[in-house]
Amino acid sequence: MDALTLHRDSIVFDGHCDTLLEILYGKRQFGERSPKGHIDLPRLQDGGITAQVFAVYLEDQFLPAGAVKQTLRILDVLYRELAAHAAAMSLATRAADIEQAKKEGKIAAVIGLEGAEALEGDLGVLRVMYRLGVRLLTVTWSRRNQAADGGYEIRTGGGLTEFGVKLVQECNNLGIILDISHLSPAGARDVLELSKRPVVASHSNCRALCSHWRGLDDEQLHALARNGGLAGVTFVPAFVADERKEASLERLLDHADHMVQVAGIDHVGLGSDFDGFTPPAPRGLEDVSRMPSITEGLLRRGYAESDVRRVLGENWMRVFREVAG
Repeated sequence: MDALTLHRDSIVFDGHCDTLLEILYGKRQFGERSPKGHIDLPRLQDGGITAQVFAVYLEDQFLPAGAVKQTLRILDVLYRELAAHAAAMSLATRAADIEQAKKEGKIAAVIGLEGAEALEGDLGVLRVMYRLGVRLLTVTWSRRNQAADGGYEIRTGGGLTEFGVKLVQECNNLGIILDISHLSPAGARDVLELSKRPVVASHSNCRALCSHWRGLDDEQLHALARNGGLAGVTFVPAFVADERKEASLERLLDHADHMVQVAGIDHVGLGSDFDGFTPPAPRGLEDVSRMPSITEGLLRRGYAESDVRRVLGENWMRVFREVAG
């Protein structure tokens, strides 16, 4: 099977993008092809995306008070786009929703909260967010919040707070995927030790290949594998190569190779972080329409078709099914 046919036939699951803020602030129209940014509906279709996690990220001015209101404003953006493009996109809260979207030629939208700041320290808010469709929670964005220390607070050595422990337990109970990207090392270790369900690092690369603190070290990759979770290779240039100008598709595939070697083929996925970083993107991955290049690159490196399918989306689907149903 040629690369493009394999790509179109596969479930392609991207574990993170920040496009909702772009739409909220009027930087582009989601339904129209744009030369700006990385994602819009036509380019998602060109890229063969089956499932896209749309992150809800809160800027500093909405913290601590105002977090819930801003979260709802951003969710409203997604729900309005779902209504406007119902023939092309649908909300996914279960694995079966993604499989059905694939059959219908639609894109499945998955909701993720990028940081427990959105909850304002209240598990009741988490339960309501679950009812609104949230199925993934990045415990922190790099700053400290009520649940844990983020990566910016690495000096403290702090991990989960008591609220953070309860948050992990409630996410497990509800069926929300826990995401350790952006967490401090101690926080990531706490989540992996406490969670009874698979955990992800939705958009993180390998410290062994790029020295940025947001990368995962080999022990964290081993821990994700033991937990049954996965790491989503991310396209952020600063996480791909120490010299931004060297960030490219090939360097990104080096990270995927390293993840496979350390964690195993069943524990690697995609997590672009498109629209979450300043252009230019890595060479060869200029926007989401270039996603088939990953399939071509993996095949070129000798991956079997079945293993390419795992990396493109089957591993994410396994975790989604085990956690969310």
